[in-house]
Amino acid sequence: MVRTLALALVLVSLPASAKPPRLALFISVDALGTDLLLRTRPKLKSGLRQLIDGGAFHPYCRYEYASPRTAPGHATLVTGANPWRHGVIDNQVVDRTKAKPQPVFLDAAHPALEVPLAQATTIDASPLPLMAETVGDRLRDTTAGRAKVVALSGKARAAIPMAGRLGQAYWFDETVGKFVTGTWYTKEFPEWLKSFNARNLPASYFTEQWTLLLPRTEYTGEDERPFEGDDANLGRTFPHPLNGGLQAPGPRSYSALAGSAFSNDVLVQAAKAAIAGEGLGKDEVTDLLAVSFSGTDRSFHTYGPHSWEMQDTLYRLDRALAELITAAERAAGGRANLVIVLSADHGGAAVPESWAAQGVDARRLNAPALMEPLAQELRTRFALTEITTVLEEQNVYLLGKGLEAGKVDGAAVRRAAAEWLARQPGIALAVARDDLFTAPDMAGMLAPLRRGYYPGRSGDVLFVQKPFHVLSTQQIGTNHGAPYSYDQVVPVIFAGKGVRAGTYMNEMPMTDVAPTLAALLELGMPASAEGKPRTEIFATGRGGSAAP
Repeated sequence: MVRTLALALVLVSLPASAKPPRLALFISVDALGTDLLLRTRPKLKSGLRQLIDGGAFHPYCRYEYASPRTAPGHATLVTGANPWRHGVIDNQVVDRTKAKPQPVFLDAAHPALEVPLAQATTIDASPLPLMAETVGDRLRDTTAGRAKVVALSGKARAAIPMAGRLGQAYWFDETVGKFVTGTWYTKEFPEWLKSFNARNLPASYFTEQWTLLLPRTEYTGEDERPFEGDDANLGRTFPHPLNGGLQAPGPRSYSALAGSAFSNDVLVQAAKAAIAGEGLGKDEVTDLLAVSFSGTDRSFHTYGPHSWEMQDTLYRLDRALAELITAAERAAGGRANLVIVLSADHGGAAVPESWAAQGVDARRLNAPALMEPLAQELRTRFALTEITTVLEEQNVYLLGKGLEAGKVDGAAVRRAAAEWLARQPGIALAVARDDLFTAPDMAGMLAPLRRGYYPGRSGDVLFVQKPFHVLSTQQIGTNHGAPYSYDQVVPVIFAGKGVRAGTYMNEMPMTDVAPTLAALLELGMPASAEGKPRTEIFATGRGGSAAP
């Protein structure tokens, strides 16, 4: 009797049903920081509001590495690992043989399909550099390949990690104005993608304008603010023309579309075509659809997180998400067969001049301008005739024949570079890779750098800028990628089958997202996952679930 009761208690504590959902919908919103979502929340009426109110809402979730950006963020979301395990340290890495940055998912042996060859071999195109298993890979392995894993985005560097090595990735290419994929995944577009591209939906926006969705009184601040940019001839104020300044649809008009809120709608239509074409959610084998919205990031970078453009992008995204969720529900045969995860790859800084106007010690930091003075300092100090410094975000690569030939102590050169950088205005700390894992971490800043370091890909010297100092070579817009809350903290929402709705205020590491989704899908965790399932979100008892 006692043993029977104990077994019953264990069963009640398990997720609501051992039968996994038919479909998992994984949504990423590029640059959706928690502060941005919370101040927009009162105006949300549709899909985002539905998920917040009906799901397990975690407002305070943190990327624990130093440079939150698109490629590493999406890799962490689906692997449950930090860059030191999954290897995707940034959007670009420096090719030491050529002394220049290249896309992190570059794979010249597997170019993008139906893209001009000169570009197809020089862009993100395959998951080969991803060194960790994703939750989609685990799903495919568990089901002996029967599960379908499909990822779509406006950016290749978002779709590729979300698809993993065993799924299918599709992304919008602004050169040709259609969704494409790479030869890693297939040698020919599937029929549903051919049909979708044949509709030529992106070109239909050529004569359109991006106008405000709501009355002007619903937007805070001013339409045109200092230090806003002009991306692809969109202009700085509403309405924004989508023709890119062209006479007929072409790469610049497609770029204008990709930088507007209407990119959300195009992506949803592509996702709906994938749902129908792949038959997602149609049988008892769980499928995974990942959709990453990139237009939000373009609005963020060009206009800033407080701009009318960002506000309108989120209002329109709210409606687009409702359409996507409805399509997913129908495909799965109802809400009881669907699990949804929504999060973001990173947050973002305000326009630094707006911070400075409020009395904050903020400024633009033109880090590339420091590279030649650094190289000169090292040449003088070590009598090196050849030394090259290459910067990619917060990674400094030291190259040159003098170092390669071992004419000087490489560690001494790297330490000297770190010491020089640490003395420059706007730099909080700098460290040579030789000392990264041994130096005392008095202020807690080395730990994020360590989690973001991958040997052979990361720089020889790593640095962190001071708070509110934004790396930017331009005098417009803003950026992200620092180990501070405005860049690291994003929301996470779980909703659907087996989820207990509520708002959970405890801080959650982003490495917990993939393990939690894996548990909801009745899977083992991805192989390199560092996180764990969030037990507080699981409904208990038979039939207990919280649908969006």
